[in-house]
Amino acid sequence: MDNRPIGVFDSGLGGLTVVRQLIRELPGEQIIYFGDTGRVPYGTRSPETIEKYTRQDCNFLLKEDVKLIIAACGTVSSVAPHVLNTLPVPALGVVEPAAKAAATVTRNGIIGVIGTSATINSGSFLINIRKIRPSSQVVEQACPLFVPLVENGWIDENDEVTCLTARRYLLPLLNQGVDTLLLGCTHFPLLKPIISKILGPSVTLIDPGKIAATKCAQMLAENDMLCEKSGNGSLRFYLSDRTEDFARVAGMFLGRDVNGDVHTINIDNVDIPVECGV
Repeated sequence: MDNRPIGVFDSGLGGLTVVRQLIRELPGEQIIYFGDTGRVPYGTRSPETIEKYTRQDCNFLLKEDVKLIIAACGTVSSVAPHVLNTLPVPALGVVEPAAKAAATVTRNGIIGVIGTSATINSGSFLINIRKIRPSSQVVEQACPLFVPLVENGWIDENDEVTCLTARRYLLPLLNQGVDTLLLGCTHFPLLKPIISKILGPSVTLIDPGKIAATKCAQMLAENDMLCEKSGNGSLRFYLSDRTEDFARVAGMFLGRDVNGDVHTINIDNVDIPVECGV
């Protein structure tokens, strides 16, 4: 057994959709969440900057003595997965497990992928889907406006601006016959009601947060790293920018009131280990 916490990080608060699923899968575990709210979004950054941020985020969590790290960020999982492979603890991203799920459930082999610009430009979901199902037709669409819309709470299924934006992004995918849509950013599950309304019930939505949480539980069980059965779950939050509005927005992501332990840190002061490179 291992009672150390699970570490989760994202460019902002979208990774809390992964935390939400972790609480359901592993209610007794301690979870530390880092949201890089001072540098969100990662999706418009260069690969070099994304890698630097990823190394800093991981090192911060390692200093908190976590037993496993989840990169709850489609951009990090797409652009800098090699960083996760260098860590001294088990780590996983959200791309590979979600791609496998999409390739498995599609009926006609036409899979849509939406994500940040960096995620789409990396081609990571396409590559991983075709590893499982080489004949798949993968239709990709960058949705750079979705992250700021979600971070600002514009997620009501009747919100005119968000609905118009979603239609602009999604109708081309529908016109190409996708029967499965992979939500390639952990912010996007909060837009599921809007996305489902536009695409209709015949299109299956793949939630990377849910799949990552299941994969995490499997990894911990296989390595005898689950907490003691009597353990009481807890949440601790760290942000790189102000926390004043955190409770409201985090509650939206988690689907429950947030009264947890919230701290602000200066992520730029977190050293990058020499062995990890720059």
